[in-house]
Amino acid sequence: MELRQLQYFVRVARLQHVTKAAEELHVAQSAVSRQIHRLEEELGVHLFVQKGRNVQLTPVGQLFLRRAESLLTDLDRAVLEIQEFLDPEAGEIRLGFPHSLGYHLIPRVVAAFRKLHPNVKFRFRQGMYASLIRDVVDAEIDLAFISPHPDKHDHVTGEVVLTEELFAILPETHPLALEVSIDLAQLKDESFVLFSPGYSLRSLVWEACKNAGFTPRIGFESEETDTIRGLVAAGMGVSLLPEMALYQTSAMMPAVVKVKSPHVTRTIGLIRREGEKLPTVVQMFHSFLLDYFQNEYTPR
Repeated sequence: MELRQLQYFVRVARLQHVTKAAEELHVAQSAVSRQIHRLEEELGVHLFVQKGRNVQLTPVGQLFLRRAESLLTDLDRAVLEIQEFLDPEAGEIRLGFPHSLGYHLIPRVVAAFRKLHPNVKFRFRQGMYASLIRDVVDAEIDLAFISPHPDKHDHVTGEVVLTEELFAILPETHPLALEVSIDLAQLKDESFVLFSPGYSLRSLVWEACKNAGFTPRIGFESEETDTIRGLVAAGMGVSLLPEMALYQTSAMMPAVVKVKSPHVTRTIGLIRREGEKLPTVVQMFHSFLLDYFQNEYTPR
C-alpha cells in the first residue's frame, strides 16, 4: 500500500467524484482510477460504487476512510513536528474559537504573539461549543478558546483564562435604556433576540432568565453577534451580550445597561487534548497566552 494511494482515495471520497479529485490533485483521471483500483485489489474489497456521474463509499469504504484520514493527519503532524524541531519560529498553530471572540480577543492575542514570533503561521477555525471540543479531540486543531470552560471532560483539559460580564442591550428608545443598572426580571415581558440553538451564549442567557423567574420569549434567533446587536438597535427586541461583543461601534448600536440581578458572567477557557504533548510552537503560544491573560490583558 502506497501513501499516494491513500491520498488519492481520501480526495475521491471527499469529493465523491474521480474527475474532480484528479483536477485537484493535478494528475490524469486515469492515474487516480488506476491507484484506487490497485488499492481495492490489495484490500480485497470495493471501496466505491458508481452513482450516476459520482461515486459513493461502500460501508467498508466509509470504515477505511476514517482510518486513512487519521493516518494522513498523523503523517502531516509528524512532518510539521520535524519542521518545528528544526525551526520552531516557522511552525503553524491551529486555533479554534467561537464567533463571539473573533472581533476583539483573537486579533489582540495573535497580534501580541506575532510581535515576539513574527514567522509563526496561524490556521483558524470558528465553531460552536460542541464542534470546538470535537475538533480538539479529533486533532483537527491544537488549541481552542471555548465558553463556558468545560468543568470536566475525558479527552480535553485546560484552564479558565478569563471571566466576562454580560450586559443587557436595549433599543435606545426603550424606557430602561438610560438606567445605570436593571434587574433582569424587568425584561420579562420583552421579546428576546437570542443566539441559535447550539450556541453556549443562548444557554447562558436562557438560564439567567430562568433564575430571574421567567422564560424568555424569543422573537428572533441569529448565529452572529453583529446581527443580534443590530436587531436590538432596530427595536426588534432585547438581549444579553458579553462585554467583548460590545466594543465594536456602528451606526446601529443599542443601549447597554448593567444587569445587577442576577449577575451574569461567562468563563472563557483554553483547551487542548488530554495527555498529549503539544508541538513546540503550540506550547510556546500556550505559555504566552497563560502569561498574557494573567499579567497583560485588559478588557479594552
